[in-house]
Amino acid sequence: MYGTATCELGILLLAATDQGVCALVLGDESAKLESWLQQEFPHAPLAENIANPFQRDLLSITQALDQRQPLPQLALDPVGTPFQHRVWAALQTIPAGVTRTYTQVAAGLGAPTAVRAVARACATNPVSLLIPCHRVVGADGSLRGYRWGLERKRRLLDWEHAAHAENPRVTPARRRV
Repeated sequence: MYGTATCELGILLLAATDQGVCALVLGDESAKLESWLQQEFPHAPLAENIANPFQRDLLSITQALDQRQPLPQLALDPVGTPFQHRVWAALQTIPAGVTRTYTQVAAGLGAPTAVRAVARACATNPVSLLIPCHRVVGADGSLRGYRWGLERKRRLLDWEHAAHAENPRVTPARRRV
């Protein structure tokens, strides 16, 4: 099942299995996102679902984005290799408003030479936002490729930075840990 909605970042497509969210993608055209979904899951019967609780999850994500609030915690079920799952789990530990480099993520996984593999796992992350690959930057702190566009990545980081600047109890944004 899947659904689409519009938010400040464009069109958002949320797809889920019985186990959890398998895709959360961003774009500018619903038809392109739906085509990507069909290609990604060619054997899955895809049906747009506007029933609760699925629609409630989609609405909670778009409202959180539009209000620049923390995203809801949802069960995840992304398709990937064991290494990709390790990277995606590590990304989920990066606090909002904080960035890490690809090198730092690789070192944190105990695989310091796997920087390119970490970058590839970020690039193929099918669950944007909930697996926050936007929080990973180049070694020099510059924004590097983002599957959904560097402008979206910049906006997400700016939003998180602003949210944490307003809450002094939270770790400062963009601090490398």
